[in-house]
Amino acid sequence: MVGDSQEPISFSLGRQVGIVTGGANGIGRTLCEGLAAAGATIVVADLPTQQEQAQEVARGIVKRGGSASPAELDVTKLASIEQLVTQTVAGHGRLDFMVNNAGINVRKPVLDYVEEEWDRIAAVNLKGVFFCCQIAGRQMVRQGGGRIVNIASQLAQVAMAERSIYAITKAGVAQLTRAFALELGPRGVAVNAVGPTFVSTPLTTSMFTDPGFVQENLPKIPLGRFGTPRDVLGAVQFLLSPAASLISGHTLLVDGGYTSH
Repeated sequence: MVGDSQEPISFSLGRQVGIVTGGANGIGRTLCEGLAAAGATIVVADLPTQQEQAQEVARGIVKRGGSASPAELDVTKLASIEQLVTQTVAGHGRLDFMVNNAGINVRKPVLDYVEEEWDRIAAVNLKGVFFCCQIAGRQMVRQGGGRIVNIASQLAQVAMAERSIYAITKAGVAQLTRAFALELGPRGVAVNAVGPTFVSTPLTTSMFTDPGFVQENLPKIPLGRFGTPRDVLGAVQFLLSPAASLISGHTLLVDGGYTSH
């Protein structure tokens, strides 16, 4: 049978080169550190205003024996994405994977959003992910293969009050993941997404210290806890690894069962 082997299943990312967008903080930082620990060379990509943090992440990885470097990226600007991919290939010879983690949210009632907020959220969460996939995908097709993982959300599947635009863009991420998987699969590129539940990070502390939020949402998670960045890391590393070699076009929900209702 094609693809059948007695070799042990591997979750290693050894000798791979990858970009993580939004890599300087929160989930992105954990992804950079964890994927580097799995053997990958990581480009910690984030906004120019986040370069001090990106450098800190990269230095920490190198100090622990890994390989990483910081890079500037604004996902709303195609020239910035092009430059990042070009620089990565020039420096490392190839681009094996890209994790599109950069994203933003503005929480408001659906009747109160203004056009500027729609444009800003959609530009980062949807336009940015699309063109990161496109530009990275072109390079991966040229070199004969690669893997892309997009960070979506459980809200790609279900609605939630005061998060409508965010949910709409994340549903779009799930759909563009399928679209890219369909077209790039025959050319050796697998494209998947991860849909986390609410994840506790330094940037979301206010949400998790709100008793009302906890009381409303924790009971909706059958496994009984909110997410951590390491929960997301586990799913992303799996989808980037040889263990997931026949998976593409899928959104892996890391939601503790939230969307089972």
